[in-house]
Amino acid sequence: MHVHTLYSDDSSNPLEGIIESCLKRSIDCLNICDHNTIEGALELKKIAPFQVIVSEEIESTEGEVMGLFLKETIPAGMSPEDSIAAIRHQGGLVCIPHPFEVFRSSAMKARTIERIKHLIDMVEVKNAKTLPFQDTDRSLRFARENQLRMTAGSDAHTLREIGNYYLEMPEFNDNHSFLASLDAAVIGGKGTGFTTHCYSLFRRCLAKTGF
Repeated sequence: MHVHTLYSDDSSNPLEGIIESCLKRSIDCLNICDHNTIEGALELKKIAPFQVIVSEEIESTEGEVMGLFLKETIPAGMSPEDSIAAIRHQGGLVCIPHPFEVFRSSAMKARTIERIKHLIDMVEVKNAKTLPFQDTDRSLRFARENQLRMTAGSDAHTLREIGNYYLEMPEFNDNHSFLASLDAAVIGGKGTGFTTHCYSLFRRCLAKTGF
C-alpha cells in the first residue's frame, strides 16, 4: 500500500526489480505512490503481471497527502484542501500517510489533520518506517475515534522493504470496491530497521546535489 520507484528522488527501486520482489513474496497488488508524480506508477502498470494502483504522495504546504486511483499528476505546493480537491476531481481517494509523526518533516501535523479530517477517506495507521520514539498508536486512535478507514504500508524505498507491512484484503476492481474491500482488510508484516531511513536521507542528499 505504500511503495516508491526510482521516479521518487529518495528511492532507487527499478520497475523490473519491484515486479520480481513482489512475485517472490506472493504480492498480487501494489500501491505505487511516488513523490509528486504518477509516472512511475503508470509505467509499472503497463508491465506488471498484477494489479497496480496509480497513486501519488503529494507534498502540500502542510504535509504529505496521498491520492489513490489517479489519472494525472497533481502538483506539489498547494494547500491540503486544494490538494484533496484535485484528488477528488479525478475521482481519487484520500489517505494521510504517516500522520502525526514527530521525526518526519513531511508528516502532516495534528492541527492540520483535525482541520481536514472530514475530507479524508483513510489513515495510514501502520508505516514500516515509523521510528519507535513517539506515540506510534496515535494514528490508530485517531482513525477509530473519527470512524476513518485504516491502511498500512511498507513505505518501501528499497526492494527489500516491500511487504514489511501489507494488507490482506478481498479482490477489488475500482476505487469504490477498494473501500469495501478495505473494510475487511487484515494488517500483516513488521517494521523496518533504522538503516533504511539513512538510505532515504542519503538519496535525498544526492538528488539535491545533482548526483
